[in-house]
Amino acid sequence: MEILSDPKSARRYVIERQSTGETLAVVPTMGALHDGHLSLVEIGKEKCDRVVATIFVNPTQFAPGEDLDKYPRTLKQDLARLESLGTDAVFVPEVSSMYPDGCTTSVSPPRVAEGLEGSFRPEHFGGVCTIVLKLFQCLPCNVGVFGQKDYQQLLVIKAMVRDLNLPIEVLSGEIIRDQDGLAMSSRNRYLSAVERENALCIPKALRSLQDDVQSGVTSVEELQERLIARLEDSEAVAHAARDAAEGQPIQRGVDSLDYAVVVDSETLEPIEKLNRPAVALVAARVGQTRLIDNCTISV
Repeated sequence: MEILSDPKSARRYVIERQSTGETLAVVPTMGALHDGHLSLVEIGKEKCDRVVATIFVNPTQFAPGEDLDKYPRTLKQDLARLESLGTDAVFVPEVSSMYPDGCTTSVSPPRVAEGLEGSFRPEHFGGVCTIVLKLFQCLPCNVGVFGQKDYQQLLVIKAMVRDLNLPIEVLSGEIIRDQDGLAMSSRNRYLSAVERENALCIPKALRSLQDDVQSGVTSVEELQERLIARLEDSEAVAHAARDAAEGQPIQRGVDSLDYAVVVDSETLEPIEKLNRPAVALVAARVGQTRLIDNCTISV
């Protein structure tokens, strides 16, 4: 496995292999890798002859006060996991090579970035688009692979590729969950044991929402009300007295809810009825940790 540290060597690596007829996939990450990231590498291996992962904690997608400084950095372990999986190369640039002195150019995100994460983290998608375009320039691969857990981000990247006529195919990988149902995330390590138990109300609420749809509920307003009630209250709250009497930890819902919505799965615009493909999106805080999750809904 080759370690690439500067943009010129990264670009040369890709172009030399493409010149022999090989295809390459790039899997952008910020490190602190888990099985969700590795599943994207597997998709790249299935699709292309070679896979290049990137590890770069991008400062421009963090707003002041967010967790840039404490974002987990586990480079040694990450490289070992990627090598064991058969990754061909890893691009690990310095901030100074991606944002050289005097760098003032940025990418304005597409319309699908508005609202939801775009409202709660206004600077986020500008930073995402800028770094992803830079990575595509450094690594002009045939395919880019991204996860569906960051659902809005996936749509943003697809729209940017379309709008800027970028010669790369964007593929997506399904959400990978731990055995308890929590969507895998590098930020899960911030959760205490009790907070993790509380966070399980998120995947449970999304599963219950899918059950509601299967039972015939088509009103989006009603579905959203049920989703919010389960997240803010959760079934565990109803049994809190019983749990306390039995000496069990008292579980509760999320500590704060940024949004819990059911929207059009392509545009993320509001809908009234489930008469088209939709997606349920959740962003919430458990303790000090902000978690996101989603599930697609078939009519």
